[in-house]
Amino acid sequence: MPVTARVTRFAPSPTGALHLGNARTALFSWLAARASGGRFVLRVEDTDAGRSQDPLLERQLDDLRWLGITWDEGPDVGGPHGPYRQSERSFVYAESLQKLQANGQTYPCFCSPEELQLSRKTQLAAGRPPRYARTCAGLSQAEVQRRIDSGKAPAIRFRVPDHRTVEFVDRVHGPQRFQSDDIGDFIIRRADGSVSFFLGNAVDDSTMGITLVLRGDDHLANTPRQLLLLEALGMPLPDYGHLPLVLAPSGTPLSKREGAASLTDLRAQGFLPGAICNYLIRLGHACGHDGWLAMDQLASHFDLGRTSHSAARFDDAQLRHWQREAVTHSTAAQIEQWLGAHLDALPAGEERSKFVAVVKGNVLFPTEVDELVAVVASDAVPISVEAAAQITEAGPDFFASAGGLLAANTGDFKHWTRDRRRDRSQRRPALHAAALGTDRRNARARTRAAGRPDGHGACPGPARTRAGTRRKIGDAHLFPISEIGERPQLRGIHAADPEFADRTQGSIQAARAGQGPHVRLRHHGL
Repeated sequence: MPVTARVTRFAPSPTGALHLGNARTALFSWLAARASGGRFVLRVEDTDAGRSQDPLLERQLDDLRWLGITWDEGPDVGGPHGPYRQSERSFVYAESLQKLQANGQTYPCFCSPEELQLSRKTQLAAGRPPRYARTCAGLSQAEVQRRIDSGKAPAIRFRVPDHRTVEFVDRVHGPQRFQSDDIGDFIIRRADGSVSFFLGNAVDDSTMGITLVLRGDDHLANTPRQLLLLEALGMPLPDYGHLPLVLAPSGTPLSKREGAASLTDLRAQGFLPGAICNYLIRLGHACGHDGWLAMDQLASHFDLGRTSHSAARFDDAQLRHWQREAVTHSTAAQIEQWLGAHLDALPAGEERSKFVAVVKGNVLFPTEVDELVAVVASDAVPISVEAAAQITEAGPDFFASAGGLLAANTGDFKHWTRDRRRDRSQRRPALHAAALGTDRRNARARTRAAGRPDGHGACPGPARTRAGTRRKIGDAHLFPISEIGERPQLRGIHAADPEFADRTQGSIQAARAGQGPHVRLRHHGL
């Protein structure tokens, strides 16, 4: 079945920074268009002259580009449906207002904010849903003109038809029904002459050919109003899908303290765009793929039908997981660019590239590399007394082994540590024997010296343990030190004389205390 090409849009207001909820709406809208082979439009809703700021708009556009979202039409790239800033589209709205007025579907309203607030409280006290009481709906033309002549500037309200049922299919939540009697007449042009969100947003979507509008759940109640407007104007109706909101882990509305950092803030912290996109496509949406997705793979794993109906909760641990994946899947050149000025202390070229290759798997954010750069760039590495003691205790054999493995796995820390663990496990039996301090010949010698026949006092039978983990040296049944954490007491270890028993017990206690050479390896993270 062929997929219908969708035309979607993202319409930010330049009154603040974009947060994760905005970014998810933009990403889902972009993916819906790309997945269907359609168009993605960026439109600026800047009719609030008192709050809209061009620097904020530039930052929003820059954040979207950084995230990897591109648009086919917009204020900076143009297109056949411009202009793309609402502040430049007053002629479009004036035409729509004139048509509604000519059809008798609007009327001027002179009610002050105080009068509207009092009416609202009265309705709530009476147990009725608050809506405009049509105080000015029956004013005569003469009265309207008298009030205008006295200096009062009216707002314009849309006359909502009575006893209507507004129905539509939400592309996320399914069928929706609203009663027009519960809506009330609403303002479509403010007293200062600017158009309201209801009119400007709906008219722009229709005239720009938008076929799918994705926005937050908080706009669900606005949709029947806009459908009534477009119906009255005889304009095409888009489909609507309302995305559940993003909540804090506590279930409360997302705040900056609990994850509502702006994209600008996340960029400053060092998050990579791929990490945010991989996180967002799974935030309230089952993308059907658990692994890393490159930007050009996201659209093929997006399906609006798999969007959750309930609110999503921000999870910082998940975002950090995808940050780790983003770092892992970045090239050395990308990592070097990401670390930027944090590498200034290292000379550019081969030495810096080698450093980046080594530390790539061990940093999550650029600031974490500062300490490592300081160590590499400095001639003298400060070593604490405790660290010096651990280095001495590890001994030259440890570092010789580690250095050999590192040379064999240049630039691959994960493989290096894996081989180091394998090397440790291969050497462990010998370390066990050394820790217990005996072999078969010495054990028998001590037995004879004690005047007892061979085998006297030996373990009467094998201790219960997993198959293949027990070794017998002399007259003692020995067990891997790795089992000490699992076995509070190692049963069945007996020696032929007290001296041997004391030494054996002392070795076990030393291993438990972390004094054995095999335990020291863990102290160094290997």
